[in-house]
Order: sequence, then C-alpha cells, then structure tokens
Amino acid sequence: MNDLDKVYAESVAKDYMPKETNKVRQLKKLDERAKLPAFITAMTLGIIGTLIFGTGMCFGLGVFGTGAIFMFIGVLLGIVGAAVCIINYPLYKKLLKKGKEKYAFEILELAKEITGEA
Repeated sequence: MNDLDKVYAESVAKDYMPKETNKVRQLKKLDERAKLPAFITAMTLGIIGTLIFGTGMCFGLGVFGTGAIFMFIGVLLGIVGAAVCIINYPLYKKLLKKGKEKYAFEILELAKEITGEA
C-alpha cells in the first residue's frame, strides 16, 4: 500500500469516527449562533427591499405599463423599497448587538477556559 492509499484510508476513517467537541469548535458555534439571525434578517430584508425598489423602477420607467398611474405606483414602490433598504443596516446592528449580549457570558467563559485564564 502506497502513501496515497494510506492518506485516503485515514480521511475516510476520520469521517466515520465520532466527532470530538473541543472547546474551540464550541466557541465557533456559539459565535455563529450569536451572529447568524442578524445576518439572515439583513440579507432577507436587503433582497426584498431591492426587489421592491427594482419593481418600482420598472413601473416608473414604463417597462410594465405607460401612463401617470403606473409612474405613481412606481414612485411609491421605489420609496417603499428604498425605505426597507435604509432601515436594514440599523436593524442588523440592533439584532447583532442583541445576539452578542445573549451569548456574551458563555462565549467569554469558554474563551477564558481556552486561553487558560481562570
């Protein structure tokens, strides 16, 4: 058996071994758990706001129809889409702060254990 076969066998065996939950992995998971809700909310609102704004632009530029009513609808949708995009970042910061506060104690305690400061 050559070295390449040994490396392959070890990598396959590692996939089937029970995973150890070391402290660094726990710290990464806690950090992810603190930040993920804010990230998902920000991305979702950003996409929705951009789609609303783009639809308003299409109405306003006459892609979906012509006339004053379509332009008025386009302006309204553009304003709504822009407003959603504007409030997105402050909302993200607020949710991120809330998530960090929620998991701060656990993260700090685990970080102290890892660095050896007890």
